Amino acid sequence: MLANANTVAQQPAQSLSQQTESQADQLIRLFNSEFQTTEQTVLINGQQAGFAEPIYLPASISARQVQPYHRIVFAHGFARSALHEIAHWCVAGKVRRQFVDFRYWYAPDGRNTAQQAAFEQVEITPQAVEWLLSLCANIEFEISVDNLSGSEPPNRLAFTQQVIQRALQRAASSWPPRAVRFGERLCAFYQTNFPQVEDFHRFGAQMLEREQQRLEEQA
Repeated sequence: MLANANTVAQQPAQSLSQQTESQADQLIRLFNSEFQTTEQTVLINGQQAGFAEPIYLPASISARQVQPYHRIVFAHGFARSALHEIAHWCVAGKVRRQFVDFRYWYAPDGRNTAQQAAFEQVEITPQAVEWLLSLCANIEFEISVDNLSGSEPPNRLAFTQQVIQRALQRAASSWPPRAVRFGERLCAFYQTNFPQVEDFHRFGAQMLEREQQRLEEQA
């Protein structure tokens, strides 16, 4: 079982089909069956499709090729990467979903302090949604600040607090509709409960404790 900080309800023994199918493949199957027809969007394993990095590609029709579906490409066959990219798609509005990577600002690893702060502001809501979906799918969640070669180490503890606060706000009001829809599909498949405000309070406290321990170990 996963750690308590990432589990809403105890998952029963998996069926034979679930045991033989990787979790990333399960997410692809669940996402595509839910959104391929209604949203013309599919989830793709970038490792299998020849992509080195995750990317969102809108549908396109040209003389050279026809891509009838919007494509969410996740990295290295990782289920966590799939949920992260799905979360960005859930947050992006209809107009942004017509552009590569939703036309969001992005600076690669090696960001300075100002660039890292801007990066984190863009990431707060998507990572709150990713946390929601991770709980629904019984997948361990950890915040991502991704700036290994930056001018100074990112403040993981402060960013964790921001993600927790955003998750609490959305849980108390409303999540993006597609996040709710996919979260409910994940809950039905993995037999978990849809996370409530009290779950984010409880699991958030455990996440903060882990980040505090990380700081102490690095001191």
